[in-house]
Amino acid sequence: MLLFSGGPIFESSIPLSVFGIDRQDAGVPRYRLLVCAGEEAPLRTTGGLELSAPYGLEAIARAGTVVVPAWRSITQAPPPAALDALRRAHEEGARIVGLCTGAFVLAAAGLLDGRPATTHWMYAPTLAKRYPSVHVDPRELFVDDGDVLTSAGTAAGIDLCLHIVRSDHGADAANALARRLVVPPRRTAADLGHQRYLDRSLPEEIGADPLAEVVAWALEHLHEQFDVETLAARAYMSRRTFDRRFRSLTGSAPLQWLITQRVLQAQRLLETSDYSVDEVAGRCGFRSPVALRGHFRRQLGASPAAYRAAYRARRPQGGAPEGGLRAERSERAAAVGDRFAALANPATALATADPEAGKPQSDAYAARLPESPVGRGAGRPVLPSQRERPVG
Repeated sequence: MLLFSGGPIFESSIPLSVFGIDRQDAGVPRYRLLVCAGEEAPLRTTGGLELSAPYGLEAIARAGTVVVPAWRSITQAPPPAALDALRRAHEEGARIVGLCTGAFVLAAAGLLDGRPATTHWMYAPTLAKRYPSVHVDPRELFVDDGDVLTSAGTAAGIDLCLHIVRSDHGADAANALARRLVVPPRRTAADLGHQRYLDRSLPEEIGADPLAEVVAWALEHLHEQFDVETLAARAYMSRRTFDRRFRSLTGSAPLQWLITQRVLQAQRLLETSDYSVDEVAGRCGFRSPVALRGHFRRQLGASPAAYRAAYRARRPQGGAPEGGLRAERSERAAAVGDRFAALANPATALATADPEAGKPQSDAYAARLPESPVGRGAGRPVLPSQRERPVG
């Protein structure tokens, strides 16, 4: 396990809990875990705590699996010596794992080039923008690409570590460990259900940008039919300049963002109102119900009708009335200029009613990947030259 100063303690504790404790009495196989410092001590973490790792970068050469649980800042470059150590370990057959923002360390080392990967949804646009050769899919809890694995934020690191135990020692071992940790042995998309929301956050650095006013207006008028040209005109920019400016700030095209907002609004109306699918389409600015169904299925993996039925089966008591929803949306949109907290995760490349427009505009994002359950299964086969996996 490779630790850096400034990393959050929760993510750092996950591999320690999974791989660093002897639980053979509970039927859990034992891993030998070496905790390595990725830079000079002391390593400071959450709450001002200081950590002292017993090993340095030289110990990575002995490992069959190297876990990077987190990186302190997506705006900083990892230490070159640590990146060199990761590259050498991978070349020699080690399995490399990045939990949450640890994916940024793997990407900086070039280990994610041309591969599918995931990270915390809030940082996925930045990862895709900074490393365009990485196929970022923030819809996944984790991505297993054989010898390189990545997980989404925080608790998804537990899912990936359990997946590793399952791959190494079978389902019984992983289930025994999950019982000991009191966590689900394997989470799926069906388990997440209505929690698969498309979030509206973006990196903090765009909070004071003048485009925030345009975004606030768009969120207030999602029920109207307007396009990106309308947003560009409100920003007093040409379409080309607006696209470039929006993409430079977010890593996503404005068209992707706009359709994601409309799908998110449709999702909420399906949960909290009795409008028909046709009415929901009109109230979310889609030109036709066909457009809504296509984009909704592409983002959430189900038709609007199926989603509503599944949601109501889980929430039979129903939700808030549509009027309350609109008031909530207005209040949220009004806060955009201050915190920009209402922007969508632009992870999924979508478009307007034109089916062709729904194709991704960047190789960096998830539309390149087929729909799959949360947590992609093992991808590439383990090569004979790779080191023995049970070594932690």
